[in-house]
Amino acid sequence: AEKIHAPLALASAIVIVSGLMGAMLAEPLLKFVRHDMAKGFALGLAAHGIGTARALQISPTAGAFAALGMSLNGILTALWLPMAVKWAFS
Repeated sequence: AEKIHAPLALASAIVIVSGLMGAMLAEPLLKFVRHDMAKGFALGLAAHGIGTARALQISPTAGAFAALGMSLNGILTALWLPMAVKWAFS
């Protein structure tokens, strides 16, 4: 948040709300997804740590893929977002 000059409190609130919403809506949104790997990866990408905890309730495989998705999302966002903001506002 600091690198893109965004309020830290707002960034934190968005992460918390997206995690809670993702965990609460996981069951109805993913009811047609059959593979635990896909369910876990989607929860990790969209709902962060709370989604990963929810994925562990589905299965250990879903939990592992949620952790992978959350990690990749964090790394790629940290690398990509500052460049995208710099490009958008230059």
